Amino acid sequence: MRESYRAKQSRKARINREKEERNLSKRKTKKIQNNNSQDIERNIQMNEEKAYDDVIAGRNAVLELLKSDKDINKIFIEQGEKHGSITEIIARSREKKIVLVEVPKSKLDFMAENHQGVIAVVPPFNYCEVEDILEYAKSKNEDPFIIILDGIEDVHNLGAIIRTAETAGAHGIIIPKRRAAQVNSTVVKVSSGATTYVKIARANNINETIRYLKEQGLWIIGTDGDAKTEYYNQDLTGPIAIVIGSEGFGMSDLVKKNADILVKIPMFGKITSLNASVSSGIIIYEVVKQRLNK
Repeated sequence: MRESYRAKQSRKARINREKEERNLSKRKTKKIQNNNSQDIERNIQMNEEKAYDDVIAGRNAVLELLKSDKDINKIFIEQGEKHGSITEIIARSREKKIVLVEVPKSKLDFMAENHQGVIAVVPPFNYCEVEDILEYAKSKNEDPFIIILDGIEDVHNLGAIIRTAETAGAHGIIIPKRRAAQVNSTVVKVSSGATTYVKIARANNINETIRYLKEQGLWIIGTDGDAKTEYYNQDLTGPIAIVIGSEGFGMSDLVKKNADILVKIPMFGKITSLNASVSSGIIIYEVVKQRLNK
C-alpha cells in the first residue's frame, strides 16, 4: 500500500526531528567533555601551583623576597612589555638562576589577586620557634621585644602589623596556631615583603607561651581599653612582650589575667576603638621611642 503524501511528510519531519535531537545530544556531550577537560586542566594547574602551598604576589613583595636568601621555586611574570620594577625582578631572577615563566594575565589572575604582573611560587612559610626569637634578641645583645597577637583574624591587619614590627626592629611575632590569621600570600603582600625578615612563631596555647616568656624574664604588657594606665605613662623599656587583642573582642579574659600590666590608648572622639594594626603601630613605636631615649 502506497504511503500517503501527508504520512510521508510526517515521517520525514519525525526523522529530521530525531536527527536534530541526536545532534543536540552529541553537542551537549561534547560540551560537557570539553568543560570537564578544562576543569581537569585547571585543577592540574592549580595543584601544580599549590604543591608548594603558597605564592607571593606583587612587585614589592617579590622584590624583597629576591633580595633575601629565601627559597623561590619559580617566578611567573605577565606577558607583554616590561617596565619599572619588573625589569629589576627579571634581572635579579636571572642572576639567581630562578626559573622565569611568562604567562597570560588570566593565569596570574587565577593564581592570586592584585598581583601587579608578577607572582613567585615559594615553599610553605617557615615559622620559627619562640626560643628562636629569644635567641635572636640575645645574639643582638638587646632586650627582647616581642609582639603577641591574641587572635587577629584579618590577614590585612596581620600583614600591616608584621610590616610595622619589622620597621620598628621588633625581634619577633607570636600568633596562635588555630582560630587566627596565618601567613599567606595576602599577608606577605600587605607586609611589603616584611615577612621575609621578621621571625614569626606559632603557639599551641598563647597563655602557656606567656607563662614561658615570664620565666625568661619578659614583662607582658596587655592592651585594653578599660586599663587605668595610658601607654605613654608606662615604662616599656627592658625585656617585654606586647599583647594585641583580636578585632572587635580584644584580648581574651585569660590572656588579660595573665598579663603583668594593662595599658590603654586614650580615646577622645565618638568612636571608641581603633583598627588592630593602628593600635599596634602606636604601642610599638612608643616602645621604640622609650628605648631610644633610655
